[in-house]
Amino acid sequence: MQSTMMSSPLLLTGMLEHAAKLYADVEVVSVRCDGSRHRCTYRDVHRRARQLSAALQGAGIANGDRVATLMWNEHEHLESYFGVPATGAVVHTLNLRLHPEELAYIVNHAQDRFLIVDEVLLEIFEQIRPHVRFERVFVVDHGGRKIPEGCESYEAFLTQTSVPPNYHYPDLSEEDAAAMCYTSGTTGKPKGVLYSHRAIALHSLSMALPDHLHFSRCDTVLPAMSMFHANAWGFPYAATMMGSKLVFPGRNLQPEALLDLMAIEQVTLTGAVPTVWLAVLNAMDCHPGRWKLAPGLRIVVAGSAAPESMFRRFDQLGVRVIQPWGMTETTPLATVCTLKPHMENQTEDERYAIRAKQGLASPFIEIRSVDESGETPWDGVTTGELHVRGPWVTNSYFRLERDDRWTPDGWFRTGDVVTIDPEGYVKLTDRVKDLIKSGGEWISSVDLENALVAHASIKEAAVIAVPHSKWQERPLAVIVLKDGCKVCDSDLRDFLSQRFARWQLPDAFVFVDKLPHTSTGKLLKSKLRQQFNRWEWDPKTHATPVRTE
Repeated sequence: MQSTMMSSPLLLTGMLEHAAKLYADVEVVSVRCDGSRHRCTYRDVHRRARQLSAALQGAGIANGDRVATLMWNEHEHLESYFGVPATGAVVHTLNLRLHPEELAYIVNHAQDRFLIVDEVLLEIFEQIRPHVRFERVFVVDHGGRKIPEGCESYEAFLTQTSVPPNYHYPDLSEEDAAAMCYTSGTTGKPKGVLYSHRAIALHSLSMALPDHLHFSRCDTVLPAMSMFHANAWGFPYAATMMGSKLVFPGRNLQPEALLDLMAIEQVTLTGAVPTVWLAVLNAMDCHPGRWKLAPGLRIVVAGSAAPESMFRRFDQLGVRVIQPWGMTETTPLATVCTLKPHMENQTEDERYAIRAKQGLASPFIEIRSVDESGETPWDGVTTGELHVRGPWVTNSYFRLERDDRWTPDGWFRTGDVVTIDPEGYVKLTDRVKDLIKSGGEWISSVDLENALVAHASIKEAAVIAVPHSKWQERPLAVIVLKDGCKVCDSDLRDFLSQRFARWQLPDAFVFVDKLPHTSTGKLLKSKLRQQFNRWEWDPKTHATPVRTE
């Protein structure tokens, strides 16, 4: 028997119209490259997104066409988030930190027709221009630069098309693609992921749940993650859906500038990768009491596992840290870590141990852990690769017919090694490719890294596997110290031995000025493994490295 409920598609246009009708006067703030702040409202975003939609239709953009963006976090980018999909086209956010050759590959693979580019990023565009074929290029100009030959003004493009009051969006299906991102490409060529209107809508609803990130009309939201990376984790969509005030930081994510902005705008919810928040913590340590942050501020930390020490340090400052987990392929958030009610009765250390996990699966997201023998038990001890499936998990890559990342029964193989405890909490122990196998036993590089950054002298740490003649592999720790700090190997071994068995400890510690990161802020361990692939272990001690370069 069929239900009698109305069939209403889940569309981004519905989000946009909802915000314009109910939250028209709520502010959207953008920081310009000169440090000035541009202020508008959801009424303005709605009007300009509709103008963009109508202008793109008039320019011949059709359902399924890709419109690329090369932009920082700013209100014009938000307009494209909604205005491009409103035509039935796909907004394709380009990672401006990629090498030009890789960026050109992505543009050509995606077959992008149009480009919207920030004037301050024209240099990047000019580097890829000879290698790509955009039909039209629109420059978001703030009056500071001359628009290059062959390009057009974004503002002029918007205003040349009048939008009648009875303007209707084209007929869309909730299964139509609305947005597109490419994976980071750390293992092979980047792969494109298409997000449907339905996937984004459901993902946004999950982010608003009280036991998840709890987006609210009472919030002021600052997406400090990049809008070109996995749709800024869905923050702009969820904020618009709920009517939250939005604050876009532009290009400047230096800790002092970020803290100034958070204090001035009284931000209540923000998010970024761990490296951003570690720098913020260090700034707050250096300037105690300088910033009056909003009471109850929530910081979302994702991209790589956050150390337990980060939770403790922010708690001392009255700031709550929430850790989710996700990937480009999962729209991106699939789990969020918040405590169950009975856990409030546990000890402080027990609660911190749980909060540092990646959390519980979102509603409608299924998870399992699988090893070579099959599905592993939820005992919090047995490790396996995390598999996920659900309504906002992609089932294929764009223009790639076959890929072994999906099982025959439809589960996505994430490549993350995890444990799942009896309560259902996922704990990331490593990436499959980053696990260290020593003498037949596995060592988690993530656990060692998180322990190391809790040391008072350490700013950042990475642990990698180095080949070993006797033990197959042994862990090598690569460390960045805080300014003015010194520490010796024996002190670090003593520090780690409180939590790890002796055989799990790194055999050597290398001190460097900085660690390599991906364009989205993750540790680039593949580069470290390449950098240290010519180290050999002293056969007498099996501990002291001998550099053979």
